[in-house]
Amino acid sequence: MELQHHYSLKKLHTFGIDCFAENYCEISTKDELNDVIQSIKTLPRPILFLGGGSNVLFRADFSGTIIKISLFGKQILHENEEEVLIYCAAGENWHSIVEWTVQNGWGGIENLALIPGNCGAAPLQNIGAYGIEICQSLVNVHWFELNTKTEKIITNEECNFGYRDSIFKRDLKDKGIVTGITLRLSKNPTPHYNYADVQSELKEQEIVNPTIKDIFNAVVQIRSRKLPNPNEIGNAGSFFKNPIISAIQFTNLQSQYPEIPHYSQNDGRIKIPAGWLIEKAGWKGFRQGDAGVSSKQALVLVNYNNTTGEEIYQLSQNILDDIFNKFNIHLEREVNIV
Repeated sequence: MELQHHYSLKKLHTFGIDCFAENYCEISTKDELNDVIQSIKTLPRPILFLGGGSNVLFRADFSGTIIKISLFGKQILHENEEEVLIYCAAGENWHSIVEWTVQNGWGGIENLALIPGNCGAAPLQNIGAYGIEICQSLVNVHWFELNTKTEKIITNEECNFGYRDSIFKRDLKDKGIVTGITLRLSKNPTPHYNYADVQSELKEQEIVNPTIKDIFNAVVQIRSRKLPNPNEIGNAGSFFKNPIISAIQFTNLQSQYPEIPHYSQNDGRIKIPAGWLIEKAGWKGFRQGDAGVSSKQALVLVNYNNTTGEEIYQLSQNILDDIFNKFNIHLEREVNIV
């Protein structure tokens, strides 16, 4: 294991903020992972395991040790006429995996196209888009437990998935590392296109009976049009979670804003798009220095060029305060703040 010092993180997270890690190393094999874990007590604290860096905001330089997980590989574990089980290592790019499954005609995650990040992060926040969440296809998570220094299998049920939530963000937070995931996909898939944006995109392309490839292409088109590309302008995708409020609170809100979009939940509560709230409050396109809110999507905070993590964080706090003052709704950050 080679520990590097004062290591630039600018190219290791999608916000592209110019900050540094006091200590840094990269793991590309299971043997290297074992070596690091065996000596982890000697590493400067705190310790942060980093994947694709697509869901993190560094407020300042990181005083401690960052360990980048770059485990690669994908394989078919089992298949029959109806389904296929695949294993994807934590370092594999998520969108590339989605594209691979669609090319093979395996359905289940095509709605999750173009979500930034790697496979290792996917189960942590139960990534979802356009009516589909990863928990619907995930079989298990390969988890390296730090205390016991052993790898174990955590089943779908044991993950305790919720909306942008899992056991890895709660009981198992900072207690281990995702090394890979197993997915179950259908060889006879039923495309899901209930969301209005997807339906509109398909209608525009005059597609009546869409395949999973059609859904994949539609989602790519929508996300490319609506979300800024992190390769062109620094961002971490959706910065805030969509709030879920009580039916009573929603009724009161709807009386003031009849046009408010909403989605009923199984428990009777109502999900409100955070992007709509932020745009309604006048933040879309806001810019202060090089920190701003995307003009494409109000849910996305951006680094126009050379902002700091602290400036992005303060902008997010100003938005949180303003949304609460205007709508009496507490927004939550989806991005991990370091």
